[in-house]
Amino acid sequence: MLLRLPHGTFDAETIRDYVKAGRKRRSRFEKAFEAMDVDDWCILDWSFNDDSGEHARFSEEMDGAGWMTRLLPVRDELLGGDARPLYLGWLARLGNNELHDDEIEPPVPAGLQALTPAQVALAEFLMLDADWLAAAAEASPSLLAPESSGSEDSRFDPWLRELPVDEMRAKLRMLLQGRSREAERTLRNAFLKWQNGRDAKQLNFPGRRRISEIESRVASHRAIRERREQEARQAAEARRRKERTRYLTSLLEQEDTAWSSIDAQLRRTTGSAYDQAFQKLQDLAEAYANARRDAVFRRRLAQLMSSHGKRGAWLARLQKAGYLWQPKS
Repeated sequence: MLLRLPHGTFDAETIRDYVKAGRKRRSRFEKAFEAMDVDDWCILDWSFNDDSGEHARFSEEMDGAGWMTRLLPVRDELLGGDARPLYLGWLARLGNNELHDDEIEPPVPAGLQALTPAQVALAEFLMLDADWLAAAAEASPSLLAPESSGSEDSRFDPWLRELPVDEMRAKLRMLLQGRSREAERTLRNAFLKWQNGRDAKQLNFPGRRRISEIESRVASHRAIRERREQEARQAAEARRRKERTRYLTSLLEQEDTAWSSIDAQLRRTTGSAYDQAFQKLQDLAEAYANARRDAVFRRRLAQLMSSHGKRGAWLARLQKAGYLWQPKS
């Protein structure tokens, strides 16, 4: 994915932190994330590397347009000073084996624990490891400042009091020159950089970590994720069993109707009707077994077979499932 941003959206040093070459490049793929200067623009390029063919949906005609729709808001977020897409690109480089374990991560932006929908799509597009992302996000402050209960404008006051006069004059000069969007971007980026540094210090977040330090936390997040997934599967299975029990109980409450339904399906003498009748019969067998009424099931089945015992396709289904003895030759 290529995005073009005006120069000044982020300062050159910030961009360089996320894309500078690692000391030891071991990947056989192209770079996962890079930046290029072209005239007055900075071109950012995120790439996913996959030779398995499992992710062709990113470029297929049916899904490709949908992916771009999900990813396009990333540009506006970057223009607003949100550096999270840059950090996701750096994580993609890490997963692409472009970096050495003892290298230092770039600045960690706020809000990695709560990505926007577009950033979630970008992480999926880049095939980021969810456990690595969670480990990296440990050092990411919340997007909300500690004193967020105050008014929105009050967040800027402490920073404005510290802003050098020369920098204020430079931004006012931009406004007078008709460069209002550039002035807004540079001011917002400077504020966000100041805010992130202050929040990290106040909340006792660690400084920039070595890759090996991030890796040391991955196993813990993987265990947490796997436990949650297991709990979710168990909860889903419990709900399924509960719904199944409710359904089977309702069958026995209207057993005459259920048997009549099977009889009606069999009289249609079509393959699909036999399939539907057989599925209903299996449900009834399970319901009677749960209620310890197997003898009733056998008696009702015998009554049904007195009318339909010569239907070969129906008999084949019953014999295969073990509801009838296979005749001896």
